[in-house]
Amino acid sequence: MTQPKPNRLIHATSPYLLQHAHNPVDWFEWGAEALDKAVKEDKPILVSIGYSSCHWCHVMERESFEVEAIAELMNETCVCIKVDREERPDIDQIYMDAVQAFGVNGGWPLNVFLTPQQKPFFGGTYFTPQAWIQILQNIGKAFLMNRKHLEETAEELQLHLSRSDVERFVQKSSAPWEKDLEAMFTKLASQFDKTWGGMDKAPKFVMPSVWHFLLQYHYITKSSESMDQVRLTLDKVAAGGIYDQIGGGFARYSVDAHWFAPHFEKMLYDNAQLLSLYSDAYALTKDDAYKTVVYETFGWLMREMSHTDGGFYSALDADSEGVEGQYYVWQQSEIEEVLGPNAGAVADYYSVTANGNWEHGNNILIRNTSKEISKPPFSEILADAKQRMLAVREKRVKPGLDDKIITSWNAMMICGLVDAYSAFGDERFLAAALKNMTFIESHLSYDGKLYRSYKSKRSSTPGFLDDYAYVIQAQLNLYHVTFDESWIHKAAKLIPHVLENFYDPNDGFFFYTSAQSEKLITRKKEIFDNVIPSSNAIMAHNLFVAGSLLDNEDWKQKAFTMTEVLGQIITSEPNYMSQWAIVYIQIRHGVNEVLLTGKGIQTLRAAIQKEYRPFILLQGSSGPSSLPLFEGKTTVGDRDTIYVCYQKTCGLPVHTLEDARKQIR
Repeated sequence: MTQPKPNRLIHATSPYLLQHAHNPVDWFEWGAEALDKAVKEDKPILVSIGYSSCHWCHVMERESFEVEAIAELMNETCVCIKVDREERPDIDQIYMDAVQAFGVNGGWPLNVFLTPQQKPFFGGTYFTPQAWIQILQNIGKAFLMNRKHLEETAEELQLHLSRSDVERFVQKSSAPWEKDLEAMFTKLASQFDKTWGGMDKAPKFVMPSVWHFLLQYHYITKSSESMDQVRLTLDKVAAGGIYDQIGGGFARYSVDAHWFAPHFEKMLYDNAQLLSLYSDAYALTKDDAYKTVVYETFGWLMREMSHTDGGFYSALDADSEGVEGQYYVWQQSEIEEVLGPNAGAVADYYSVTANGNWEHGNNILIRNTSKEISKPPFSEILADAKQRMLAVREKRVKPGLDDKIITSWNAMMICGLVDAYSAFGDERFLAAALKNMTFIESHLSYDGKLYRSYKSKRSSTPGFLDDYAYVIQAQLNLYHVTFDESWIHKAAKLIPHVLENFYDPNDGFFFYTSAQSEKLITRKKEIFDNVIPSSNAIMAHNLFVAGSLLDNEDWKQKAFTMTEVLGQIITSEPNYMSQWAIVYIQIRHGVNEVLLTGKGIQTLRAAIQKEYRPFILLQGSSGPSSLPLFEGKTTVGDRDTIYVCYQKTCGLPVHTLEDARKQIR
């Protein structure tokens, strides 16, 4: 079969855009060529937004964008623009808000119709071919015959989009922070699914920042209810189909309330956060099941998601051979063929049946947690079975790989790897984190600026706030495990750049796009935490941590003000403000600055970080230090020495962890 003639997307670098390069639709990338054409020809603009591992994006392409007659109608009616939401989240944010303002639940594919001036007037998500044809016909008629009303709708929506979320939700909390902490927990607890973990709804996203907050809440209050819910959630997720039982790594979400049937795409950002969460949970509980999850996920990351130079790819598709989940599911007969006499026990452990527990006789592997595996011989049988089944699965047609490398997602993974290194002390985690940062510095930054993504070459799209925020966070985290002060100084160079180019002094928050970026119809601020925590929340935490390390009161005050003015909504809606809740409580609870001096401080560091201690800023120096808090602090009696400081007051120097623990608040 002859492949159709390519359209202009054939010159794109985005894997998602390249997927559409042979559509009969006359697709443009977002840019001056398309936008000028719309103005010159006075045609509406169709902006169709998705990403490479999006299942329903593939469906709509197959049903509509690959059909000649429908493509012809699209080309006649509109200037058609394809956008990869992962490369251009700034465009996606604006038009997702627009669609939600129309009363439509957001999602991808996102299809939005704009005036030639880029103002949205209609949109939605997935449409059937029949509905899509009708919409295109109606848009064409309305643009010609009802233009005035259409323009008025677009203008009204433009005003709505331009209104800041900060303006809408600014309200301080009047309660003491301890009361706010209890209010946050009470609100979250009212939504717990106490049978299956997570929150009481479906579909289910893990939302790691919620559970990070609850770990911190437990640390402060010793609440058994919070810890029980965290452990229930982590146990059920790790046993469910959302976790790849054979290869490691997590799918994006579960379509049901039981973590059973995943939407099979695997995203780097989910796995970065879950690496951190399971590592922190291990540090607190010493549960070997959590260690297994971390190591298996790391194995998947290095095996399937790694660029040779150290960067990590963005995503694996849900589909292979045109079928969702085909790569991951098993027939009982396949397992019998692979495992022989051990098949029965392994099939029972993974809830496999002859008729299948899912569609078309297939089985999604979920663990039967009632079966004891910690002791041989079954633990050995299971380990061998995983290796054999993985080897067989590797021969299947693999899901599509989105091999672009996104700056913010890679920086998130650095943080996940650092947390794993802290919990387990395995040098492989740190080596991968350092190599990843070297990739960012070599391929995704230039002349003191960050860029959004890399695929064969650095993209021309400047970095967004999340790129800067997560890279700064990664640099600060690398300092805490290496005590290499160059990481702090690198962060201290990026922070002024962010303040100069992203900060809005009118409300004290950061725009998502730089002042030097392309001008869109509005400039958004990312406030609410979603599956990826808000870039403003991460930036607030960076200002607090870097301000504490460098004794910069201006940065610390900015962080305090950001959390203070959102205090009411952080307290009342912690499910959507969980990363903010973490920063809010850390600032108000205060952190212990623990300083290590001497030649053997890495041994002390490792021992401290294997414990779960979320309210310390660990610093170390085996010689002269440029950090303000080290002034006048040296080793005492040629012994490794520990200083514990709180709110600029330091205790007497001590030499053992036992004595240091007594001083930590």
